Amino acid sequence: MSGLDYDTVARFAQQGGTLYFGAVFVAGLIYALWPKHREAFRRLSHLPLEKDEDDHV
Repeated sequence: MSGLDYDTVARFAQQGGTLYFGAVFVAGLIYALWPKHREAFRRLSHLPLEKDEDDHV
């Protein structure tokens, strides 16, 4: 065989997927913690606590 059996492909997909999603997570974390974005995230974090002009209850 050529060496591409199910176990080899499955192991590659698991390791590659873990590395890919780990890199995406780290990139998102760096973006969220970047000092330039601090004020925007602080403002957005208080948005659910603000009272709306027109409450839809």
